[in-house]
Amino acid sequence: MSTAADWDRATAGRDAPFAIVDLEAFDANAADLRRRAAGRMIRVASKSVRVRGLLERVLAQPGFSGVMSYSLPEALWLVGEGLEDVFVAYPTSHREALARLAADEHALEQVSIAIDSTEHVEALTSWLPKGAPVRVVIDVDASLRVGPAHLGVRRSPTRSPRRAAAVAREARRAGLRVVGLMFYDAQIAGLPDTSAAVRMVKSRSDAALRRRRPRVRAAVEEVVGPLQIVNGGGTGSVDLTGADPTLTEVAAGSGLIGPTLFDGYDGFSPRPAVAWAAPVVRRPARDVVTVFSSGYIASGPPGASRVPSVHAPQGLRLSGAEGAGEVQTPLRGRAARDLAMGDRVWFRHAKAGEPAERFDAYLALRGDEVVDVLPTYRGEGKNFG
Repeated sequence: MSTAADWDRATAGRDAPFAIVDLEAFDANAADLRRRAAGRMIRVASKSVRVRGLLERVLAQPGFSGVMSYSLPEALWLVGEGLEDVFVAYPTSHREALARLAADEHALEQVSIAIDSTEHVEALTSWLPKGAPVRVVIDVDASLRVGPAHLGVRRSPTRSPRRAAAVAREARRAGLRVVGLMFYDAQIAGLPDTSAAVRMVKSRSDAALRRRRPRVRAAVEEVVGPLQIVNGGGTGSVDLTGADPTLTEVAAGSGLIGPTLFDGYDGFSPRPAVAWAAPVVRRPARDVVTVFSSGYIASGPPGASRVPSVHAPQGLRLSGAEGAGEVQTPLRGRAARDLAMGDRVWFRHAKAGEPAERFDAYLALRGDEVVDVLPTYRGEGKNFG
């Protein structure tokens, strides 16, 4: 297992800041996801990677097939670059991209887009050329309801078999091809195992979904016939959700990278595969150093879990008064005494894909060697929002 010392040796002489991907850790994480999936195919969530070379790397390994994209322009670009079976798991209103999709016979066979209501069907009918046979996947609410409580994310208004069938019926009437269903169980996949209450929510959610998923699938298949895609889960629930025979696949992406938000799960512990180095540029006090930039705050509810974490050297922490800054970040701790101007501090992000929006490339390391330079989406001149 590579260490920060290996990363330092591999990148000696390079000016920071820069980001790295540890290929040994990345491949080990892929193998662990495959183990946890226990034979269920894994669709790779591109938002958690955002490096085309890494998407191609994992898709070349057994157990992985297809991409879960977050943007229709992104999906069209990936298909144009040779990737196949790209499912845009978030609804789109990008009319220019929809026009390009409708005009591209190859893309029409390789790209699917999410819908979750008859309102989406009506919008697509007005935006697409008449009769465009676009592939659609119905996103079904997978939250847990306990009385008035809604435990999970607010995504789809479609929950019951009857309503899912109604959406499928309207989509088919509009000339869309209904090819699948999606059930994202955020309250299972996205919650670290921090307490007995969280574990109970996960268990109850899984049991409820195992009762509801097959009924929804059966209702939709009565309308459109056999489905190609029945997707569920995420990195945090690959083993639990993937055990449901109703699904044809699970989704995962963050588990390849190992961000800090996935440090607190009981059943798995991904290795840190992506990090960035920031140089020391000030010493305000004996036990304080300041590094360049690094204020890369993760999306989601604001709080301590969304700030970057010092990976190495150990014994440094963010300042409570300043936090992670736009152009400089002060760090406190006894370890600061041993750092000189220009020395590196290694950081990990709270989320998997967002560092790729900060760097043009990842230095690909194996052990203590740089073996490749992989451009991020940003490095390839792509920004999908």
